This record gives sequence, C-alpha cells and structure tokens, in this order.
Amino acid sequence: MTDFIYTYPPLIPGILRKRYKRFLADIELESGEIITAHCANTGPMIGVCQLDSPVYVSESNNPQRKLAYTWEMIELDGTWIGINTALPNRVIKQVLEQQKLPPLAEKYTKVRSEVPYGVNKKSRIDFVLTGESEELPIYLEVKNTTLAKDKIAFFPDTVTTRGQKHLQELMDLLPNAKPMMLYFINRGDCDKFSPGDEWDKTYGELFKEAVNKGVEILPCRFEISPEGIRYLGLAELVI
Repeated sequence: MTDFIYTYPPLIPGILRKRYKRFLADIELESGEIITAHCANTGPMIGVCQLDSPVYVSESNNPQRKLAYTWEMIELDGTWIGINTALPNRVIKQVLEQQKLPPLAEKYTKVRSEVPYGVNKKSRIDFVLTGESEELPIYLEVKNTTLAKDKIAFFPDTVTTRGQKHLQELMDLLPNAKPMMLYFINRGDCDKFSPGDEWDKTYGELFKEAVNKGVEILPCRFEISPEGIRYLGLAELVI
C-alpha cells in the first residue's frame, strides 16, 4: 500500500548532457548511449536545468511519436524535480475525479476539463467543479511550478502574458463563481510560495489584486520520486 497519488511507469535513469531548441534534451543512459528526449517545459527552467545532473526519462511505444523518450525529472541537491509540464494537469484531473485532493474534497460531484469561459468564451479553464445546484461552480486553473529559492517556490519564472490573462479572467468570474488558482509545486523541498514578481512584475501585481478580490490560491506541495508523486499539503503563501 502506498500513498502515491500518481505512480510513474517504469523510468530509465540517465545524465543530462544538453538541452537545446527548447523542446530537446540529450541524455546519456547508463549504457553510455546518448538519446534525445522531448522536453515538455519550453520555458527558461531557471535553476532546474543543470547539466551533468541525474535524470529519469519515460519511453513510449507509440510509433507515431517523433521522439520515443520524455524527460520526466531531474535531481538537484538531493531533491527530485518534475520536468514534464504535461503531467500536473493529468495528475490533478485524476485526483479530482477520485476526490483525493484534500483542499477540494467533497466540495463538488462533477469534474469537467477544458471548459470555454471568459470574453466570448475564447479561453478555456483547466477544470470546472460543480456540486449541488445552489453551490457556485469552482473554476480551477493549474500552473506548474519549479522555480525555488531558499525553500520558497515562485511562479512565474519568466514574463507570461498568458498567465496574466488567466488571473484577470479568474477575477472576472467573481461573484458568480469560485475562482481558484492551483500552483503545482513540482518539488518537495519548498514549504512557502510567492508570486514571481522578480521575473514578471505585472503578474505579481495581478496576483495580489486577485487575492484581494477573492480568488483562492492553492499552492500545493508535491514530493517527486522515480516511483511516484505524493501530496504534501499546502505551502505557506508569502506575498
């Protein structure tokens, strides 16, 4: 019996040798073979892309894929950090459907993904959670978070006009819904969370405005290991 909320498929160990063209990473396997893996994180990856560090990759048997391998995680200073930015939404969807995410457990009965909303319904929210008819729907956006300093996790790690837009659209939902922003802290060594004003001042200002207006912030801590992912609870919000 395990308390993993997500279990990885069998992973392959290696050493990070090069990351380039945003989407690509060269990784040396234990056999000495160099393989090229897909890097789902196309951002600057500040502090989490250190060459010659231990990594794990997954392998797909889908013949339609251009690259069979996906870079899943990296180990830095004894901590495994999730690299695959496509994974957090899948993990959150799974635990929401199983009602296993403590901050939201029993607050809804139905989960919908990629629901159109915003001006002219041109945006899509990651999840909409609905329960009894008299309850306001929960609109939940998920952001992958890997940047950290002194045990504080930060988002974003670069200017993100898309992220700014998401905060504004969450505020626009008030008071007819319960907007929430979930930061998936993809490493187990941070117990605090703060907006990344240093990397995107506008995002930081919008974040504070959103909090003041009633957007709920869920800075969720996760411990990453080659076996699976554990939920550690909420980080302390520092503004």
